[in-house]
Amino acid sequence: MEQFLLFLQKSPFNMVLFGLALASGGMLLWPLVSRPFRVTNELGAHEAVRLINRSDALVLDVRDTGDYAAGHVTGARHIPESQLADRIKELEKYRSRPIIVSCRTGSRAPAVAGMLRKRGFAEAFALRGGVAAWQQASLPLEKG
Repeated sequence: MEQFLLFLQKSPFNMVLFGLALASGGMLLWPLVSRPFRVTNELGAHEAVRLINRSDALVLDVRDTGDYAAGHVTGARHIPESQLADRIKELEKYRSRPIIVSCRTGSRAPAVAGMLRKRGFAEAFALRGGVAAWQQASLPLEKG
């Protein structure tokens, strides 16, 4: 251990490289460490289908208008993420139903689902993988 510390002290470059190695290792481990502490609930495509069929869940698509028109989950309600804060009252009538938030790849949906839960929508879920995962699971999309 003493030899290692001497090696680090010989050159500032050695310390920088060691620091970079520690930082990159931490970044690689972060997703594994933080997973149990995530607040958002995510559903896979098939779990979402079950929730839609059994509990009459609403699918909320937060993608841009062009992406929504190209193909969306059948029966999905479209409110772009940028307009959600202004149009949240449109969702009040769905407060008692589960809401599944979908985006293109599943990267924006967890944040939107978390925001809905903070606003009192107890059963707000994110579609893991978004519409891309929905398509990959060979589930139908509606156009228009």
